[in-house]
Amino acid sequence: MKISERVYQPTEVVAFSSTKGEFGGLSNMAPGFVIRVNDVIIPTAEALYQACRYPLFPEIQKEIIEQHSLMTAKMISRKYLDKTRQDWESIKYDVMYWVLQVKLSQNYEKFSKVLMDTRNSPIVEVSKKDKDWAAMRDQDKTLRGRNALGRLLMKLREEHIFNQNPISCVAPLPITGFLLYGSAIETVCDPALEFEEEFA
Repeated sequence: MKISERVYQPTEVVAFSSTKGEFGGLSNMAPGFVIRVNDVIIPTAEALYQACRYPLFPEIQKEIIEQHSLMTAKMISRKYLDKTRQDWESIKYDVMYWVLQVKLSQNYEKFSKVLMDTRNSPIVEVSKKDKDWAAMRDQDKTLRGRNALGRLLMKLREEHIFNQNPISCVAPLPITGFLLYGSAIETVCDPALEFEEEFA
């Protein structure tokens, strides 16, 4: 998946820059969107994404996932960048989209509402230093950057919200070494759905 740089007019977009505010739930750092993968409880989408960077190092994954502070988890990940999987730059957008699908599947009512509230507007994460996942304010007041997270959120909105295609289970990515705590990541389903099937 390749994502090129774009320019956005601030008045025409739904912008978010933190977990606070009306669209804070779009942030990967947003609390209240707990995820379960391979029976591991993961506090945020960001923690899951960062853990996927280190499939051969379960102890690093555990250190990231078990942090109570969301920012600390991200900072811990940065300590181990030299141990990042070698193909990370070529798969990171695919991994992020998988993470967003998992977030939606397990928090459908809450997360779908946030996405629906963006209507059909472009979604842009605004940052002061990141032109890859987000966009930065330029001298002419426009927002410029790849805005990868915003565009993946728009893809998620198009495929699963606008098309009324609720997502209950997400298959693992077909990549080598897609592991969590030393085990292959399995298909992830909404725990509520699994509970209903067990007692059906």
